[in-house]
Amino acid sequence: MADISPKPVKITETILRDAHQSLIATRMPTSIMLPIVDKMDQVGYNAVECWGGATFDACLRFLKEDPWDRLRKLRDGFKNTKLQMLFRGQNILGYSQYPDDVVEYFVQKSIANGIDIIRIFDCLNDIRNLQTAVNATNKEKGHAQVALSYTLGEAYTLDYWKDMAKRIEDMGASSICIKDMAGLLVPAKAYELVGALKESTSLPIELHTHYTSGVASMTYLKAVEAGCDIIDCAMSPFALGTSQPATEVMAAAFEGTPYATGFDQELLSEIADYFRPYREECIENGLLSTKVLGVNINTLRYQVPGGMLSNLISQLKEQGKEDKLREVLEEVPRVRKDLGEPPLVTPSSQIVGTQAVFNVLMGERYKVATEQTKDILLGKYGQTVKPFNPEVVEKVLGDDKDKAITCRPADLIEPGLKKFEEECAQWKQQDEDVLSYALFPKVATEFFEYRQAQQTHVDPAKADKANGAYPV
Repeated sequence: MADISPKPVKITETILRDAHQSLIATRMPTSIMLPIVDKMDQVGYNAVECWGGATFDACLRFLKEDPWDRLRKLRDGFKNTKLQMLFRGQNILGYSQYPDDVVEYFVQKSIANGIDIIRIFDCLNDIRNLQTAVNATNKEKGHAQVALSYTLGEAYTLDYWKDMAKRIEDMGASSICIKDMAGLLVPAKAYELVGALKESTSLPIELHTHYTSGVASMTYLKAVEAGCDIIDCAMSPFALGTSQPATEVMAAAFEGTPYATGFDQELLSEIADYFRPYREECIENGLLSTKVLGVNINTLRYQVPGGMLSNLISQLKEQGKEDKLREVLEEVPRVRKDLGEPPLVTPSSQIVGTQAVFNVLMGERYKVATEQTKDILLGKYGQTVKPFNPEVVEKVLGDDKDKAITCRPADLIEPGLKKFEEECAQWKQQDEDVLSYALFPKVATEFFEYRQAQQTHVDPAKADKANGAYPV
């Protein structure tokens, strides 16, 4: 059992990754980050989360930046602070599963370019989809943090979470993160959950949540009182709403208690002042919408993440069926149960949500099933906590149900690094380019063409037009 005597809480800063991913669709360029790195480096953060998640794709696709170059520049600037990234297990930073050799090489290059802590998660909490990344991180002497995708449902008892924590410790992880991507964890439950995990593992516990439902700061307070070691926060200009609680506020809340962070509020104020004009700029140009800044209690009512809710509304609006929203929201938990009660996080949230929309609009459940729904039922994403509804399996898969797999999905994927090396040979300027190409072939190729045009002094405007570049 871990020691839960009161001690200073550590804070991981998310403004350079999840905060801007949550509020401005990951559009913060490196040029905004670098001037403030020196001050951020003096705060005493547990780590700064600055890479992974959607930042890699967004760098290439929208900002026309090399994500590896961003990482190297941040590493050069942060002399005293650990750098952290978010890693989607066997999916790496993409949406489909990749061969083990690509996962291992990506971990190797991430750590070689400056990452200290890799937070690894799987949308189904299937431990098998995490093991390769954990082993690779340990091999490279990095810190492998395994994240539990937090969700609610009859399968997700305290015993389930305690068992998961023990399995994560046994697989060689260095710490555990409770990843509450939808803001579903309320204060009393956080106290209970952290206490239970502390009974079953000696690993440090970190809590990550979003302010979507309005309870996140209170949830952090109770979690820390229960022994939570680290909490994820964002500097106030990019905090709250669908982002994290504010760093300065949480630091102030613990002042005068055994959990005090020791952070200098004057220094934090200077950092916030730096980001504030950029926030205003994002509001003016439409990047930062008021829609993501308020409290959405429907998150707790329907257990639907904020991003998923807006996606459902968008899908219904396209069909002129916005009046069907309540029916769809009521259908979501039914579909989720049919599909083995997975946590609602990318990509399972999109799969469940889209299928719920089809079920309602077609007037018959599973009259039309998406390819992704079929893939979940075939086991291509991994193993769900609960079994599938056999009637749905029969209706959706028919005779194909015999093709369902029970092994780790990646066991069926051939090594791919050599093939990716060959395919992007004409563009390769650094080893890491192969990985950019492996994850996002079309987007990476467009970026390589843009980069080449820049290097040969072609008019950037023409290069953008010719290569299908996206505006920032």
